[in-house]
Amino acid sequence: MKYLPTLLAAAAALSASFFATAPQAADDPSSAVYAEALKGKRIVLVPMAMGFDLAQGWAAILQREIDTFGGVFETRDPNWSVEAGAQAITEVISSETKPDVLIVMSPDLNSYSKLMKRAQAEGIYVVLVDNPANFKADAYVGSDWTQLGRLEAEAVVKGCGPNSSKKIGLVQGDQVNATSLYQYAGIMDVLAKYPDFQVVAKPDSNWDATTSRNVTTTMLQQNPDICGIIDFWDGDATGAAAAIRDAGKQDQVFLVTTGGGEKAADCDRIADGTYGAVVMTELAQETHNMVAIIKYLLQSGQAPGTSSPFIYTLLKATTKENLRPDSCWDLKALQAEAAAK
Repeated sequence: MKYLPTLLAAAAALSASFFATAPQAADDPSSAVYAEALKGKRIVLVPMAMGFDLAQGWAAILQREIDTFGGVFETRDPNWSVEAGAQAITEVISSETKPDVLIVMSPDLNSYSKLMKRAQAEGIYVVLVDNPANFKADAYVGSDWTQLGRLEAEAVVKGCGPNSSKKIGLVQGDQVNATSLYQYAGIMDVLAKYPDFQVVAKPDSNWDATTSRNVTTTMLQQNPDICGIIDFWDGDATGAAAAIRDAGKQDQVFLVTTGGGEKAADCDRIADGTYGAVVMTELAQETHNMVAIIKYLLQSGQAPGTSSPFIYTLLKATTKENLRPDSCWDLKALQAEAAAK
């Protein structure tokens, strides 16, 4: 015990020395720079329409994220009208409080190109979402539609099987939208590897469920032994599914489509057998990719039109075999969560 006072004194001296030399607390300047770059920035979303799951899902997540960093988020609803969309973009560009970022879902390859170039000339960053266009956007965020078509084709070949008629029908969107044109290219790319499989019909639906139902009915009448159909969007694939059901061919025709992975639109219909496979876009990740590129652009200091990266969203063909409880997102739950915040 005779050494205890000495030990205590040494410990006290060491402690005093440590606190004397310990670094003082310092503020991280990065957070102030971040806040200054983002606070009050205005972001406007112009989809093809606000009345469908993809646009509503994007908007809910964007609203939450942009509110969090102190920005201002707005939407415009063209309601499937190219003219109304062009007018909305024109009004946004011409407004006194111009947006800092314009997010556009282009209806086709060319309709909005001049307007988006004008936006960049006015100092507005332009982000294309989901639909490519003939325009050098500051970023494209969405699906690789050629690859998506390849996944659809592989799914329908597998769904039909080697002992089927190997007759396939396509219900395309239209002949001007990049998603339809590139999707078709991807499908044909894969089918070239399966020469026994034949595309017996490929009408357009113009993205309308009633038209999809009518053209599918005709397709089934003309090709009663068809084994698979690829409808280019779940929004109108409900029409193709109805035609298949009306013909009593649910167990014969393997229906493949693509969608944003919303529960009621996709997973519930996979589970009940309406769809054989859905090639899904991961909407939440896609939206967070948008948020990330927006944050980057607003801090970059670069002029609009400087660079044009592509940020492709992960794609997956989902069937009953790989369907999981978390395969889809729930629009009602997402909107409720956003409203609660």
